[in-house]
Amino acid sequence: MSQITALPFTLKDPSILKDQSFVNGNWVEAKSGKRFNVIDPGTDKTWASAPDNAAEDVDAAVDAAHTAFQTYRKVNPRKRAQLLMAWHGLIDQHKDDLATILTWETGKPLAEAQGEIAYAQSFPWWFAGEAERIQGSVSIAAAPNRRVMVVKQPLGVAVALVPWNFPVAMILRKAGAAFAAGCTMIVKPSPETPLSCLALAELATRAGYAPGVFNVLTTSLANTPSLSEALCLHPNVHKVTFTGSTRVGKIVAGLCARNLKKCTLELGGNCPFLVFDDANLDQALEQFMSLKWRHAGQACITANRLYVQSGVYEKFTQMLVEKTKGLVVGHGTKEGTTMGPVTTPNGVKKAEEQVADAVKFGAKIVLGNGKGLLKDGAGEGNGVSGYFMEPTILTGMTKDMIMTREETFAPVCGIYTFDTEEEAVELANDTSMGLASYAFTKNMDRVFRLSENLDAGMIGVNSGNSSAAESPFGGMKESGYGKESGKDVAVNEYLVSKTVTITLEGQF
Repeated sequence: MSQITALPFTLKDPSILKDQSFVNGNWVEAKSGKRFNVIDPGTDKTWASAPDNAAEDVDAAVDAAHTAFQTYRKVNPRKRAQLLMAWHGLIDQHKDDLATILTWETGKPLAEAQGEIAYAQSFPWWFAGEAERIQGSVSIAAAPNRRVMVVKQPLGVAVALVPWNFPVAMILRKAGAAFAAGCTMIVKPSPETPLSCLALAELATRAGYAPGVFNVLTTSLANTPSLSEALCLHPNVHKVTFTGSTRVGKIVAGLCARNLKKCTLELGGNCPFLVFDDANLDQALEQFMSLKWRHAGQACITANRLYVQSGVYEKFTQMLVEKTKGLVVGHGTKEGTTMGPVTTPNGVKKAEEQVADAVKFGAKIVLGNGKGLLKDGAGEGNGVSGYFMEPTILTGMTKDMIMTREETFAPVCGIYTFDTEEEAVELANDTSMGLASYAFTKNMDRVFRLSENLDAGMIGVNSGNSSAAESPFGGMKESGYGKESGKDVAVNEYLVSKTVTITLEGQF
């Protein structure tokens, strides 16, 4: 039974808001009966709760998904496409409500939440098309009278371990590919964002997905490691897809390696943003603003290290500071807010530590103060603090600072300078990660050189947007392996290729 008695907001269709886990088409509680709180980052107040599932709840979910797979794997690709389109249509109908839930879970401004929903909708639409384009092959072998046939089939039950910063988009990107391939799925959402995921499960049911095809196990931060481990090690789970930190990604990969389970990892990104002397500075600034400050800097593909060529360093720094002063920090639902809170208090603490370290090694703060702020919740003057931090910009950055080596998941920007293209490439690649890189230049020869010389799975040239349903998404080095979205590659992550060799009689 739902525990929701009152909400701090109004939904057009309150029935999409669920606060129980979803297994085999049923809304269920954890075996323990325990629940955990869902906190609004903008007020530090509890507004809902969800079941605190543990490892003991895994078998029932996997059994349901495994049983459903035996039927869903044989569903005609046209029907899979139709189901995805029906899901897409229902998400579109409920996009305002989904955005509202998302804002109260993550803290991001309502306009940004609406942007995530629009972006997320592109995935079921795209994968509906991909469902009917899964093709094998038949070829003539080198040996006489022999043919080689390759048959592609769905792997089985897939598990998605999903982060809190773009929870709706990440779920639809993973589930869209899995459902197109013919796999069933269990989603473990982040403890910060369980309700948006449960709303998607409700809409999937309305779209016509059979019980067990889409399952959701919510859990607290305390139970996340054990629950995730149980999912990764379960013998009837054949694929795990994880988006999150490199540290946790290595743990997930190790668990999957125990029984050689297929795994896709989309991990941290210490992404460089290069601005050359010949760049259109207005264009670079516009792209940087939306990339860096979106969701208070909490995105894996955000610009983490800003490198500006010496000839335009002072000018671009001034332009950035002046433009950033126009951001309005506040609760995500408050009119006029352009940057919300950081989603977790630990995010503020880590950012403060990174700024203090940079200053210790000679960086200068030119905007903000690198400290967490106390802000009135939702602008009501009630004195309740959220996890806020003013945008902070530092100059004089060097490679010795923690911000250079580690991902910054907060509204903090460090600006570095360089003289030559070779130096810029060396600085950009001087990281263990390789998710995305960005370069702004009008030199076409340089564009091709950078495209080949930058060590990143995705490269934006005069663009800060590296993610779209039609584009393969994924990194290299310690930013993970495997691809999500894109033509063929994402669905292939959920398929197994069978080789069938046939010897024929007669003259060929």
